[in-house]
Amino acid sequence: MSKEQKQYEVLPDESYSFRVEELEDDEMILNMGPQHPATHGVLRLELVTDGEVVKRARPHIGYLHRNFEKHAENLDYPGVIPFTDRLDYVAAMGNSLTYVLAVEKLMGIEVDERVQTIRVIVAELQRIASHLLAIGTFGMDIGAFTPFLHCFREREGILDLFEWLSGARLLYNFNWVGGVSHDLPDGWVEKCRQFVRSFLPVVNEIDDLLSFNKIFTRRTANVGIIAPDLAIDYALSGPNLRGSGIKWDVRKDDPYCGYEHYEFEVPIGDDRHGPVGSCWSRYYVRVQEMRESVKIVLQALDRLPAEGNVHEKVPKRIKPKVGEIYYRTEAPRGELGFYVVSDGGLKPYRVKGRSPCFVAMSLFDEITRGALIADIIAVIGSLDIVLGEIDR
Repeated sequence: MSKEQKQYEVLPDESYSFRVEELEDDEMILNMGPQHPATHGVLRLELVTDGEVVKRARPHIGYLHRNFEKHAENLDYPGVIPFTDRLDYVAAMGNSLTYVLAVEKLMGIEVDERVQTIRVIVAELQRIASHLLAIGTFGMDIGAFTPFLHCFREREGILDLFEWLSGARLLYNFNWVGGVSHDLPDGWVEKCRQFVRSFLPVVNEIDDLLSFNKIFTRRTANVGIIAPDLAIDYALSGPNLRGSGIKWDVRKDDPYCGYEHYEFEVPIGDDRHGPVGSCWSRYYVRVQEMRESVKIVLQALDRLPAEGNVHEKVPKRIKPKVGEIYYRTEAPRGELGFYVVSDGGLKPYRVKGRSPCFVAMSLFDEITRGALIADIIAVIGSLDIVLGEIDR
């Protein structure tokens, strides 16, 4: 290597990692991941332990980085939509919805009531599917396998509806600027109504199998406690914030897509099993949210207009005026936002995604100090992170 090449050599920055010389007696550095199955993705956790007790914890992210935000600057506005699906890839409907709402706001487009209602239906079905995945895998991480099978059986019913609607089961490209890609097929409404009505008894089954299981509650009820002040300081959102007893939901407090016309409650954590803000509180908020999502879907199916244009008249070449917009929605994992800047061209000048999972991981060290190594698994599962959204 020449002197010129050596001058510009980029060395790995290890200043964030723990150093052996900093450890006290009996402490050791333990790496969990990035291939550990309970990290729910390629997340590396660097733990300083004293026996079974975790003294400090540092998450290392970036193993799934795909350069989404920079990539979006080289695509036209509709071309960004399929890539938003791949951020939180188990709740893709919410990602594309947030992005297209931001672009529509930037362009001053108002969609009709049928489009708004369809978007609410698919968003709430996606919330149920996402929470089923979170609950099932969380239980399996703790050691309960049967609830996982129940959750995935029901999730398959939602994926079947999405496949019928859009042709895809994971990444849908369904929400478009000015509308949606497909209108509801004949018979879809009846099938959807049938599913959500049959789903409510399954939530009760999950409560019997997992939520109030004595082993599960003892493993989660006094672990990973996030105090309300800490949740606010770190700008936590979604079920993780509401699990700490704070009633904040974008659908209620800053409604979009006509959510102000729907009747539903915002569940918050309670202390029936340990303190508010524990792993169990966050878990049970998601269980309760599934019941509320069923209420919203049934209301939306009842109020769905018989007619309406699902493809609003927008220019073939979308070209917003010079300006900027930040738009947020209540995604399954919390407040998801997109900041979009237009320079008047066919491509966005800047697209920035605000990830609720990234925020959740930022307080990981705070809530795991003094926990046992086995409790680290419970904390990760209760935060319900997706690395595709963290790394972007």
